[in-house]
Amino acid sequence: MPHLQPHIAGKYVSNRQLSTHRRMRSSISVLVVDDHPIVRDGVRCLLEGCDDMEIVGEVGDADAAIQSASQLHPQIVIMDISLPGMNGIECTRLLSEQTPDCRVVILSMHASPLIVRRAVEAGAQGYIAKDVHSEELVRAIRAVAAGQRYLGQGLWQGLLDGPRLPRAGDTPLELLTGTERHILQLVAEGQSNREVADNIGLSPRTVETYRLRLMGKLGLTSLPALVRYALRHGLITLD
Repeated sequence: MPHLQPHIAGKYVSNRQLSTHRRMRSSISVLVVDDHPIVRDGVRCLLEGCDDMEIVGEVGDADAAIQSASQLHPQIVIMDISLPGMNGIECTRLLSEQTPDCRVVILSMHASPLIVRRAVEAGAQGYIAKDVHSEELVRAIRAVAAGQRYLGQGLWQGLLDGPRLPRAGDTPLELLTGTERHILQLVAEGQSNREVADNIGLSPRTVETYRLRLMGKLGLTSLPALVRYALRHGLITLD
């Protein structure tokens, strides 16, 4: 009897083709989200050296991240927090709701326990500070792709020792809608009602209504108080 090669999709292939196919099937697909091209380039160069990883997309803002995730279905999304428009934590929250098969690894310069905790609460399965060795990012991606949670060096203890986030429903922030949280972030970043309106596709009058309503929910009476609140809860960061 003649020796038959293994086949894929009804076609006989060589052992070399089979090996390539298996490697492609086992590759961890990665979407990189960072507004700095040099960071995206660095992550791409790092992961291109890993036989078990494949970058399927690179984007620079949250809206593009959500769209790309829904189209490309990456296993891992590497997410920065400081993004133009919607921040990375809110983007992670939306990805967790809309594309739950995507697992998010935060890669950020911010290592505050409160920010780390809020990212985890939003659905991030990994969190790495940008000042660690590049190999730790590789370890984080592999661990999260395998269904584990990964926090970088020093972040576990900070998370355990840091202030506890109130549970959903016992803090005013949890009562805000996604749109209200987005507007809170943009206003706290210094955008005017007109700029916010242009950013999210609403009228300035509607943005003003949202702003007054969210400030009422949070018990805030001034813009400085709103900015302090956003900083304290990790909605904006000091770059």
